[in-house]
Amino acid sequence: MGKLVLSMFVSLDGYIEKVSGFAPPQWSDDLAEHWSGHALGRAKHLVYGRRNFLFNKAFWSAADTDPESPAASISYAGTMNGLPKTVFSTTLTGDPGWNGKLAGGDVARTITDLKQSVEGEIFSFGGAGIANSLVRYDLVDEYRLMITPNLFGDGKRLFEPGGPEINLELIEAQPLDTGAVILRYARVGR
Repeated sequence: MGKLVLSMFVSLDGYIEKVSGFAPPQWSDDLAEHWSGHALGRAKHLVYGRRNFLFNKAFWSAADTDPESPAASISYAGTMNGLPKTVFSTTLTGDPGWNGKLAGGDVARTITDLKQSVEGEIFSFGGAGIANSLVRYDLVDEYRLMITPNLFGDGKRLFEPGGPEINLELIEAQPLDTGAVILRYARVGR
């Protein structure tokens, strides 16, 4: 049976994007090992919202066709491109490509079915819309958050108000050389 891991980075004040848009964390070999390396060493399936899927597809799929692309020099590009993906979207139609499959509108049913069919960890890399749906339906088994040493002041919040009360247990805290900290929390009772 699969386990759903919500894996996202967030500023210390709770934002995943600045007002001006996407703001990646400061990168380092330590971060690559403990953040990306950890996730891609364990992931058997990926879950995305439309925007994040299209952003990542554009970046990673270039590694297969353009040896000069930034993605081509990243050791785990093949893993990113090869993993099966489920994409939640109300606007995409047809085959989304990049080893992806479009999901219908029933988030809870789709994730429950994935958990039944995937042996191992299913990682959701976001964005905020799908993350909040997964939280709202209490589908997340593990929260894996990288807290970055930034205060954005405003932007897009990771967790929207009005979600359910969910109790978690800290299972790991990993400080990184960039000043970020990876926090892993398990859903109590699962």
